[in-house]
Amino acid sequence: MRDAFGQALVELGPEMPELVVLDADVSSSTKTAAFGKAFPDRFFNVGVAEANMADVAAGMATCGLRPVISTFSLFLTLKCADQIRNTICYNNLPVVLAGNYGGLSDSYDGASHQAILDMAMMRALPNMVVIVPADAVEMAQAVRAALRRQGPTFIRICRNETPVLFEDAPPLEIGKIRKLRDGSDLSIGACGITTAMAMEAAEQLATQGISVDLLEISTLKPIDVEALVKSVAKTKKMLTVEEHNIYGGLGGAVAEVLSKHCPTKMDYVAIQDRFAESGDYAALLTKYGISVQAIVEKSKGLVVR
Repeated sequence: MRDAFGQALVELGPEMPELVVLDADVSSSTKTAAFGKAFPDRFFNVGVAEANMADVAAGMATCGLRPVISTFSLFLTLKCADQIRNTICYNNLPVVLAGNYGGLSDSYDGASHQAILDMAMMRALPNMVVIVPADAVEMAQAVRAALRRQGPTFIRICRNETPVLFEDAPPLEIGKIRKLRDGSDLSIGACGITTAMAMEAAEQLATQGISVDLLEISTLKPIDVEALVKSVAKTKKMLTVEEHNIYGGLGGAVAEVLSKHCPTKMDYVAIQDRFAESGDYAALLTKYGISVQAIVEKSKGLVVR
């Protein structure tokens, strides 16, 4: 996803002379360095001054530029929180916020760098759109779509390699759920890197006689209420899958919709309100309950109930 993000910026450079990119001294990690090499006069390394970066971008946006700001997602959403709220969101400015190293993907740097609350933070801000692409294809599409908006957009980016899922599929649409599988026993909604896990889990469940209505919910805000309610009205059960704390992310967004429009049985695959540790990325995901097996087990539990 990082490579796709950096490449998308480079490709958009000639198309959008108003595009500028700002980074907080981690451009080799976030892959914005490629844009800096191609367009040095439109790239700004602000140093380890994330809050300043958000304010600078806001100022640029008021002058007709289209800023993209990029750093690790934890630092973007916490160190810049006041500036994002008061300068970017309050004024509804067209700034794209790229949160790299989302979830546990900054695995070996441990809890100080792992972003397990970024989706909740951004979703709670008025005017902010929140996109969590599932693969490199959707990442490039999300960047383009965000830069067409006239307001702030947060895009979450995973550090590690992810399978390509949607190379030949219709493009990502902000605010629209992607239907991946028709089923009648259970609705599963996933975002980001857990989408591939949910797809594999649905295959396993099918061999056990459980039919999954599988949804990729790439836009947490605004969420696709119509598609979500239509699925759950059919299955009467909902499981959400995310690489995020159990509070405030995808599960919370879905529960808010269903509690109002279609109350139903729900369960959640997510980090259970705790900090993680340093270690191998795949091992951390499994340890903290984000795996194909966890999806299968919780799905079976919902169906039995």
